[in-house]
Amino acid sequence: MAKDAEKGTWKEFIWNPRTRELLGRTASSWGLILLFYLVFYIFLAGMFALTMYVMLQTLDDHKPTWQDRLATPGMMIRPKGVEALEIIYNTHDTESWDLYAQALDKFLGPYNNSVQSQKNDVCDPDQYNFQNDMDEVKNNPKRSCQFNRTVLEDCSGIQDRYYGYQEGTPCIIIKLNRVIGLLPGKDGMAPSVKCGAKREDNDKIGEMQYFPPNGTFNLMYYPYYGKKAQVNYSQPLVAIKFLNITTNEDVNIECKIISNNIPVGSIRDKFAGRVSFKLRINTVTV
Repeated sequence: MAKDAEKGTWKEFIWNPRTRELLGRTASSWGLILLFYLVFYIFLAGMFALTMYVMLQTLDDHKPTWQDRLATPGMMIRPKGVEALEIIYNTHDTESWDLYAQALDKFLGPYNNSVQSQKNDVCDPDQYNFQNDMDEVKNNPKRSCQFNRTVLEDCSGIQDRYYGYQEGTPCIIIKLNRVIGLLPGKDGMAPSVKCGAKREDNDKIGEMQYFPPNGTFNLMYYPYYGKKAQVNYSQPLVAIKFLNITTNEDVNIECKIISNNIPVGSIRDKFAGRVSFKLRINTVTV
């Protein structure tokens, strides 16, 4: 009997036919609760939408409103090794170095003179290419300056389509990461790249040749205005050709930016403005 009474109590709690209550509440009570939460969540959604709308009004489609301005841009090399920044090959093993030549061909494809002449303009060298907006009128899209791969001469892949790899005089290409608004030199002094061996390998690196001369990033490619504002922007490049580097040994190399207003390294990133990689050229017959 006690079990039947307990069972009846639970049934009445779920649905009481006498008072017409569901889970202890009448239809009007449930209606008021649902109405309250409906209004409450609509209010929250409205507040969220209003907040997003106000925030979006502060944003610019072409450049970040708030930018963590990097004092020093990062650097990267091409081609990249299979494992990290290591370039290891054997001059007698075509497959070991041909992948590097192919990677450089692909990377330099957009820098072909024919492509650059169609997309970009011939600019005045040795000066910044400022393209300021007129108050609220956006000067977009902004023009970009030509960087033709022929500037890289012996490392352009035109005269030597293997970039010196088959002869043990490989080319490495350096590029600076893009930073919106960066002016990498003052008083007309353009930044440049300088490479050298780590201390333990000083006597192994041999002679190097830079393209363009002195490894310079011309000022006309700056400032960079962003991917949307400068759709066809071509990053300037510097190529280094190693003429008589020691073979059959690891050579640890570091390249860094040289500029009168860009510090190399920082507390936040000690590798800013520099890149280190290992180069090993084997000449033993396989």
